Amino acid sequence: MTKKRKGAKAKKLTVPQLQRVLLKQFDQNPKKQYNPKQLIKKLHIGNNKDSVQHALDQLTEQGKIKANDNYKYQFNGRYAQESSTNYLEGRVDMTRNGAAFIIVDGREQDIFVPPSRMGTAFDGDKVRIRFWQARGRNKPEGEVVDVIERSVKAFVGTLHVFNKVCVVKVEGPQAVDILVSREDRGEAKNGDKVVVQVSNWAPDSYGSLRGEITAVLGKPGSSDIEMKSILINNGFDIAFPKDVLAEAAALPTKLDLQEIHRRRDMREVPTFTIDPVDAKDFDDALSYQELENGRIEVGIHIADVSYYVKPGSALDIEAAHRSTSVYLVDRVCPMLPERISNELCSLRPNEDKFTFSAVFELDPKTYQVRKRWFGRTVTHSDRRFTYGEAQKVLDTGKGDFKDELKKLKQIADKLRERRFKNGSIDFAAEEVRFKLDDQGKPIDVYIKKRIDTNMLIEDFMLLANREVATFINRKEHKLKENIPFVYRIHDEPDPEKVAGLAEFAASLGIEIDLKNPKTIARSYNKLMSKANSDPMVRMLSPIAIRTMAKAVYSTQNIGHYGLGFDFYSHFTSPIRRYADVLAHRILDKNLQAGSLYKANGIKLEERCKHISAQERKAVTAERESIKYKQVEYIKDHIGEDFDGAINGITEFGVFVELEGSFVEGMIGYDHMDESYNLDSGRLSITGRRSGKRLKMGDRVRVRVLDADLSRRRVDLALVEVLQVHGQKKTDDNSRRKPSKKRKKSTRGSTKRKK
Repeated sequence: MTKKRKGAKAKKLTVPQLQRVLLKQFDQNPKKQYNPKQLIKKLHIGNNKDSVQHALDQLTEQGKIKANDNYKYQFNGRYAQESSTNYLEGRVDMTRNGAAFIIVDGREQDIFVPPSRMGTAFDGDKVRIRFWQARGRNKPEGEVVDVIERSVKAFVGTLHVFNKVCVVKVEGPQAVDILVSREDRGEAKNGDKVVVQVSNWAPDSYGSLRGEITAVLGKPGSSDIEMKSILINNGFDIAFPKDVLAEAAALPTKLDLQEIHRRRDMREVPTFTIDPVDAKDFDDALSYQELENGRIEVGIHIADVSYYVKPGSALDIEAAHRSTSVYLVDRVCPMLPERISNELCSLRPNEDKFTFSAVFELDPKTYQVRKRWFGRTVTHSDRRFTYGEAQKVLDTGKGDFKDELKKLKQIADKLRERRFKNGSIDFAAEEVRFKLDDQGKPIDVYIKKRIDTNMLIEDFMLLANREVATFINRKEHKLKENIPFVYRIHDEPDPEKVAGLAEFAASLGIEIDLKNPKTIARSYNKLMSKANSDPMVRMLSPIAIRTMAKAVYSTQNIGHYGLGFDFYSHFTSPIRRYADVLAHRILDKNLQAGSLYKANGIKLEERCKHISAQERKAVTAERESIKYKQVEYIKDHIGEDFDGAINGITEFGVFVELEGSFVEGMIGYDHMDESYNLDSGRLSITGRRSGKRLKMGDRVRVRVLDADLSRRRVDLALVEVLQVHGQKKTDDNSRRKPSKKRKKSTRGSTKRKK
């Protein structure tokens, strides 16, 4: 309630109004106790003590509040559990500062929970929350009242040994202290990195949990330990159980002859793979041939993981649990053991392999799909290309399969052109890559270049994924039956977020058409094309991506907004995605004419939710590994000056992305050239003395003050403003590359040394 104005008479409420106001006060403060006098003062109401007491008695009879022995009243937790009005279940999506958004199925708006109301909930946990509409805010807020399902049960932290107890400190957004008895610490020593399993989730009076040490990793500091920590803290096991490895080892190497005869034999069709230079598993291949009927046949051949990984087996249970491979900077945490991913199912050159294929006959002039075939095959890869090798063949017109590659590129170009014409958005984000030394230390940072062969493979994979989902949908209509399937869906963007982006983009002279989702998509593509040539616009790309909904797996198809597809699935990467394994199994059982296979829709949807949650955790782990390596790289450049662009503004500092290394650091306001006021919307700051305005996208020169690996934090100081409001300060400065190493400055200095 707002404070009562001096001299204003408190308003007397009717009985129903009084009950509503009282219940709301108890509901928003469930742990607090009040007597009638306290409530009158707290709520600034004109009702007397007797009328408030009568309302409290009625609410008590209704079971909504309870009377305590100290003549005070409190919210009734039992009533709260029985009433579903303000209680929901959802998944935790945690931010960097420890707050979270609770994602609830069926609700458009996520529910915000601040760090103080998270309890012991962690990222990815399934929780029960109480929520309300906060006064003066458009979006609901809430608090976690119970954790239904834990996403992560073990953590990596640093062991601190004290006289009577040991504490494992887990750092990061989900920072927590876990108490361990001295007797149970085994060989772990003070300062060691250890894996700790939580045994008691009820915090003590100091907020600490209880746990047991399950593994000792060693002294902190090495990249290997940090990468393992990132995986474990995000809920991924770094080793496979013995029964899973034993089951994989027992699988036959030689292809079964009877199984070969049951499949379509495509070993004589020219086939090859195109993958990154450092790829160890090859789960997709392309084939090309010209048919006697004049059409072009393109085959998209996918490793047949479902042949080896049977439902209910140890391999299947483990793959379902992991759901995805995780790609860190220097390693892969695979979904399946190497025996399968790198040997049996890897489409290695000059080896016969079992595959699951999507084969298309295309019109030779328009490249329209005229015929589709899906099924199990046996194929033979004639050549393993890296992206660079295949690109060289395209550029020079010389080399293996030059004619096939040329034709495939022409088809892919046409597929891409149609896709963008139909509303697909080009969100090809820049990918940071590192050159590492023998110890895994980064010695160079660069952006992975997107070349024609990258897009060629991408467009044929999109074709297969779209056509598989479309096949299931057409069969549903033909048989008039619902067929539960694993769709990859992507909802339309949040209107409020898009409006905010449009307002900011307008300040840079860029218009975003908000009429409908299709005009928004076209505007996004125009923005992305400008970003390649205009550094001021480039920083809008990640902001635009954040306005988009997250793509997830679901049995409830709503289409894929970002790709502009009505039907879309994941079919092309079963070695690294469990969703694709499920898609293969369901598709295979529905391929025969007249056949109908219907998976349990409820169980399949639960699996989709789990896979989506695992995917989010994998993305978080990948980003953490990149951030760690960036900080590790810049640590050798403390005291040096770099050019960068402002890409974030908060109440405690300005975030800057450095050119060249793409390292993000923060300039605290005490390291700016003057005092600044934070403008509304957090898109700009204004100098109190000069009136100078700095905004998102402005280019600055900064000095690296410190790089803290444990906190993944880089501290910067402002040296010079290079570009404000699109106007270059000096032509020389705007073109300047990162400077050579300067003599290290005194920490905190913002004066440029001459």
